[in-house]
Formats: sequence, structure tokens, C-alpha cells
Amino acid sequence: MMGKLTTHVLDTMAGKPAAALSIALYRIDGERALLKEVMTNLDGRVDAPLLAGPDLETGTYELLFKAGDYLRAHNAALSDPAFLDEIPIRFSIANPDQHYHVPLLLSAYGYSTYRGS
Repeated sequence: MMGKLTTHVLDTMAGKPAAALSIALYRIDGERALLKEVMTNLDGRVDAPLLAGPDLETGTYELLFKAGDYLRAHNAALSDPAFLDEIPIRFSIANPDQHYHVPLLLSAYGYSTYRGS
């Protein structure tokens, strides 16, 4: 079985996928190392797994969602400075043969996440 890491962002204020939201993926191994930067597509997903197969290793990772940029681009009513600007979600991969799906449900003043499938 080949494991993979995926994400999906939903804009709960607009009730639709969050298209064109920038995401950075980091590996945390003593230091924070940038692995890649991606942008969500029209469905609020990225076009390919963030990591898959041998690139997905046991360890700690962080997804950094650039929520403030996305919300400002969609004319959300934000405080100055924005309550949520960058949203880091730090998680661990225990079994790299599994599918790890880390979705983000986003609004201007709150968010939630979970391990999806």
C-alpha cells in the first residue's frame, strides 16, 4: 500500500471550496524545513498529493495555510490586523503506508480540522 498526504480547504463563510489559497508544507525535525508550496484548485484541493510513497516518512509535519491572503482577496470583513492570518496545523505521521488527509474548514474568525480519509 502506498501512503499519501492530502488536504482540502472549505470556506465555511461562503459555503464553497477555498480556491487559490496558498499552503506551505514543512517537515519538523529539530528545525522547520520547507518541503513545498502549493495553491488550492477550484475544488479547494491541490492537484496532487502533498507527499506520497517514499516521500511520506514517519515524523512531524506542518501545513501553513495563508488564510489572511485568501480572505482579503475574497473581500471578507476582517479586523486590522486580521484575527486569523496564517493557520499552522502541526501533525505527525505514524504509519507512512496510510492515507493522511488534513482538511481545513475556514472562516474569518475560526477554523477546524481533523484527520480525514
